[in-house]
Amino acid sequence: MSGQHEPSDAVASGYFVDSDHPAIRRFASSVVEGADDPHERVRRIFAEVRDRLRYNPYGVTPDRDHYKASSILNGGPTWCVPKAVLLTASLRAVGIPAVLGFSDVRNHLNSEQLLSVMGTDLFVYHGWTAVHVNGHWHKGSPAFNTELCERFGVPPLDFDGTQDALLHAADGAGRRHMEYVRERGTYLDLPYDDIMRTLHETYGPGLTQSGTSGPVRQDPAFEP
Repeated sequence: MSGQHEPSDAVASGYFVDSDHPAIRRFASSVVEGADDPHERVRRIFAEVRDRLRYNPYGVTPDRDHYKASSILNGGPTWCVPKAVLLTASLRAVGIPAVLGFSDVRNHLNSEQLLSVMGTDLFVYHGWTAVHVNGHWHKGSPAFNTELCERFGVPPLDFDGTQDALLHAADGAGRRHMEYVRERGTYLDLPYDDIMRTLHETYGPGLTQSGTSGPVRQDPAFEP
């Protein structure tokens, strides 16, 4: 990852990445308790965020405040962007520089129901986190929880900041899974307006109306 951001800028709290919120500080501190090594701290927080919130791509909402880490922390199933926001804020809360990153990815194993809603297998603004540890930036995607990975026959991603940990290119049967097709850069805080505009332009209004305006859609592919 290019050095677009100085590590010293990547530890401050933001509107969405509200790492100074007491709930975020308590959460992050409890996860890393007893661990001084920064790689171990990254590993623990990543694993906790990965599995704390079950991945559900129908959890997109237009409500701005629902994208604050302190709101995401005790929320329900959600999609990749809120999980990346929570991971980024939690890392900053224990002094580890972290930024939000985004890519467009093509999901070759999309569920039929989700494909019908989106009209494409392209996921724009897939969210991940980049951390700066021991002089290097590395990327990790906390999107897919362990249970969902097991369903697709792939091991859950582990990430401790020593190398990139991005979504699997193939599933356990060797079928193409995730293909990264475009990088959208890294940010100190969530580019909410850009994301919402791009989602609307790409998928229409339907996908973003399942959050505060109604129940999250039921799709067997993403249910426990």
